[in-house]
Order: sequence, then structure tokens, then C-alpha cells
Amino acid sequence: MAYMLRKSKSVNKALDGAVPLCEPVLKIREAMRYTLLSNGKRVRPMLCLAACELVGGHESTAMSFACAFEMIHASSIILDDLPCMDDDSLRRGKPTNHKVFGEDSAVLASVALIGLAVKQTSSSTDVPPERVLRAVQVMMRAVGTEGLVAGQAEDLAGEGMSFGFIHIHKTASLLEAAAVVGAIMGGGSDEEIERLGKYARCIGLMFQVVDDVLDVTKSSEELGKTAGKDVMAGKLTYPKVMGVEKSREYAERLNREAREHLRGFDSDKAAPLLFLADYIVNRQN
Repeated sequence: MAYMLRKSKSVNKALDGAVPLCEPVLKIREAMRYTLLSNGKRVRPMLCLAACELVGGHESTAMSFACAFEMIHASSIILDDLPCMDDDSLRRGKPTNHKVFGEDSAVLASVALIGLAVKQTSSSTDVPPERVLRAVQVMMRAVGTEGLVAGQAEDLAGEGMSFGFIHIHKTASLLEAAAVVGAIMGGGSDEEIERLGKYARCIGLMFQVVDDVLDVTKSSEELGKTAGKDVMAGKLTYPKVMGVEKSREYAERLNREAREHLRGFDSDKAAPLLFLADYIVNRQN
């Protein structure tokens, strides 16, 4: 927990400095900061930094990418909450971005965050440029039609692809990319990068399973977002397909599989990732 708090503090400081409140487009900057600096879990930056350090890198080596992943995540949830998407009015215990700033400013803030994320990676000057380029390619692949966008599109369509496809792309892809990019920036071997990617895919799916369970077992006040939204929308969720208890069992199995992928790494350096897996499977909001 101390590691997570320490890294979260470093990430928040870097994010705060990345979007100063100034002209021009002050309102858009305010909208960007509203979601970016809200009380998020910072799971994606944690994955990126911990993976980097696990393979021998330093926090500073991956910090620009850690922030970039949080910017992309913030961008995605702004869009996710729009009336034309999941149509939600509550996120992290506060009104959603478009409820505060309007749909037009919310969309522009989301686009600006993606642009800023890419710009952020250009500050990675202390590693070989080919490593940075590889990391950018992995990150952006996880955003587009091979990742997050594909998952959201299928989620909205509600037909064709399995709900497994949706969750792998909409949720797990960005988490997997964060760990892979951290390992790339830290100078990890291809084998280490692959193993960390498999670990992160497990916890990405586990995150969604737990999210689905919490959605039907917790209140909106406890979650900080509208509870039961997916059920009301008739979406396929893990509890709907396998039931709450079987879903919990599946989350535990994914946790065991994730931990297995970390076998052979230095136990002290792997400890933050092991803790992160336990944190995700046991979270209550």
C-alpha cells in the first residue's frame, strides 16, 4: 500500500503540472483537469511504473508514459459517460464531465487528452528513441480499433462479438499495454515483456469481473457511480452469464493466474504488482 500511495502522489503531481490552468481555451483545460485529477485509482500508471521497475528501470524512465495512460483513461471515461454512449451522470462520486461542462466541451476535452498523452511521451529523452517508438505503438494500438475503441463499439452494438471480446478490448487492453510499455521503457527482455503482458491481461479481465459484481451488489453511493446501469441496459455482464458467486470464483482464478506469470521475477520488485492484483480482486468500489 505504501508503494501505491507513493507512486500515486508522484503521478498526481506530474498530471497536475501537465495541464496548467491558463489561456487559451481555459474552459477546456478545466474540463480536462476535472476528470484527469479526480479521485481515480491510478491503476494504469501503477502498472506502468511497477513493470518498469521490475525489469530494472526507474520511475523517471516511465513516468511520461504512466501519465499518458491516465490521460487516455480519463479521455475514455469522459466519452463513455456521454448520452450517446453509456449515458451516465455520476462518476467517482461527482457529476460526470458533460454534466458540468456541457457535451461540446467534454468531447473537446477528451480529444485534447489523447493529444496530450501522445505529446507527453515525447519527453522520454533518457532512453533510446527506438524503445520510445515501440512503446508509443503499443500504447496507441491499445486505444484504437485493435483495443479500447473496438471494445466500446461492440459494447454499444450489443451483438456479434462475445462479451469476452468486449472486456478484453474495452478494459484489459489498456491495462495490458500499460504493463508492456513499462517493461519496454525499463529495458526488459522480450520474455519479460510477454510475461508482464499476460499478467496484466489477467488483472484487466479481473478488474472487469469485479466491476460487474460490484455493479449488482453495491449501491451508487458506495460505488461513486450509478449502480445497476449495465443490467438496466440489458448488457451482458459476468454475473448475468455465470452468476455472482461463479463470477467471484473466476476473479480469484484470474488472480492466481496473474500471480503465476510473475514467478521467477525478483520477489521484492514483484511485490507491488502482486499487491495490485490483490487490491483489484478485493476492491469494494
